[in-house]
Amino acid sequence: MIRTRRPPLQLSLTPVFDRAVDSLCAALHPDTTRHYRGTARNFLAYLSTTYPAVTSLGLLRRDPHILGWMSHLRAQAPPLVTASYINLLLALRRIFAELAWMEQHPELAHLIRTQDIPRLPHRLPRPLTAEQDQLLQQEFLRRNDLGANAFLLIRHTGMRIGECVDLSFDCLRSTGPDQWAVHIPLGKLKTERMVPVDSLVCDLVHRLRFFRSLDPLPADGRLLARKHGKEAILHQLRDYLHQVCYSLGLSTRIVPHQFRHTYASEMLRAGVGFPALMKLLGHTDPGMTLCYLEVAAADLHREYQLARAKPRHLVPQPKTSLASVRTGLDGVIDSLIAAQHRVEMFRRPLQNADVRNCLDRLSNRLTKIIAEARKLAKS
Repeated sequence: MIRTRRPPLQLSLTPVFDRAVDSLCAALHPDTTRHYRGTARNFLAYLSTTYPAVTSLGLLRRDPHILGWMSHLRAQAPPLVTASYINLLLALRRIFAELAWMEQHPELAHLIRTQDIPRLPHRLPRPLTAEQDQLLQQEFLRRNDLGANAFLLIRHTGMRIGECVDLSFDCLRSTGPDQWAVHIPLGKLKTERMVPVDSLVCDLVHRLRFFRSLDPLPADGRLLARKHGKEAILHQLRDYLHQVCYSLGLSTRIVPHQFRHTYASEMLRAGVGFPALMKLLGHTDPGMTLCYLEVAAADLHREYQLARAKPRHLVPQPKTSLASVRTGLDGVIDSLIAAQHRVEMFRRPLQNADVRNCLDRLSNRLTKIIAEARKLAKS
């Protein structure tokens, strides 16, 4: 297939935009240069069709020229994905910044504002399916090497992969008669925690200690040896998981963080309360914990049947008087958190994508409101 070049736009503004792109892309990759040129052409084509009277930079206005172009992009069929829309806005804003400097028109740098650029939807990795989880755990048990035991440890404690490679050699601590916990060091949120574990996890730690004892590197107090630093062992573990998934015929896009999500969902189904789950995961914000939970159809069916059999199960009678309920701003914060939880638990099983997205935006706003309320409470 022969690619034909589109004829240049015959507009008075075209040479000005071309000079700005040439200046901007002097040291950039050809693909990046093509993106900037395509963005400029897209905008100028819209301008020549809708506002042909705009023949100089001094006539450009945010409203209606820039806002009109944005509306034109959003109205395209099929619609632009959010990432493509963002890339076009960022490219044109950068071109305008270059024009503002080159042509001595400082107002051009403010035609596209930060608030015009939407945020990409933040998608955390989802939990493993039951089949993926079973196949991977069976393969890890079969291999029984350092990588396999490390991933089984991550899977059964819900720790991050970065926390796993930071574990101390004596991370397994006794918390009582026949009771053990793994000490997770300071991690992503600058918090540390103790995660209760069973005999399986104890065995995993002992195996990793054995592998560490065989490593020629001198003891440094860590459970996993770091021959070339932390980043090297992280890359090694991720590559190990990639190879295991490939050998099993699973998606090679599975990432270590999905084990953490799987652990969180498993704990929820086992009956672990929400505050306790926050502690297990090392979260400081309830909204963050909610992102890790997946309520499957089986979960909804179980909860529904339980509610029908024991209607008071989901609304237990308070054991203390109403006077114990927090008042003032603390009470407001508690109510906001409860409202956000209800919104999120209602949103997740919905099939209508538009309604789900709308409720997701509402939940995000509640998160910001809660954060502001907490700041007020501290002041």
